[in-house]
Amino acid sequence: MPEARLVLATRNAGKLRELRALLRDQVPGLDVDTQVIDAVAAGAPDVVAAGAPDVVESGVTFEENALLKAHAVAASTGIPAVADDSGLAVDVLGGAPGIFSARWSGRHGDDGANLRLLLGQLSDVPADRRAARFVCAAALALPGGAETVTRGELRGTLLAAPRGDGGFGYDPILQPEGLDRSCAELSADEKNSISHRSKAFRELLPALVEVLR
Repeated sequence: MPEARLVLATRNAGKLRELRALLRDQVPGLDVDTQVIDAVAAGAPDVVAAGAPDVVESGVTFEENALLKAHAVAASTGIPAVADDSGLAVDVLGGAPGIFSARWSGRHGDDGANLRLLLGQLSDVPADRRAARFVCAAALALPGGAETVTRGELRGTLLAAPRGDGGFGYDPILQPEGLDRSCAELSADEKNSISHRSKAFRELLPALVEVLR
């Protein structure tokens, strides 16, 4: 079996599939299913353990947190590592919840509570002042310390109430610019074609290809 050449610092199988799909045709001879793996498969359960955060996200920007995770996994595995950090930035809130998006209500990963709190905070804000954007920073870290980080954004408007049952997080309340549906009402292919995460990883792709070649 070919040795792993790139590890993604995540427990999320969907993110791993997305990265493999981006790389599949970019590097001839690369077996993405065995050479592009997640951190658990790479033998880094201390960094990415079931039910636990990847690393302490002590950075104050998406870029800093993505780099923290990528460097932690690269150091633990000895393999070039990729990580991302993402969230929702609301203009009228000065960019909040930002890096605190996943724990805006006080408990990490409680999507329903986060949505309710944010919508309550914006209840008196008119539709023309509800601009917001999803932000993602994607980072590549090499075991020797070299790093590359990129950023992607998906701009839109926050709805007054959730719509749709797809996606996760704040997807039900962000309506992307130029569309009449929320992110949670888009198909997976539609969302992936415009998402902040796909934009960030496409920007990172040249650096990933260089490492894998």
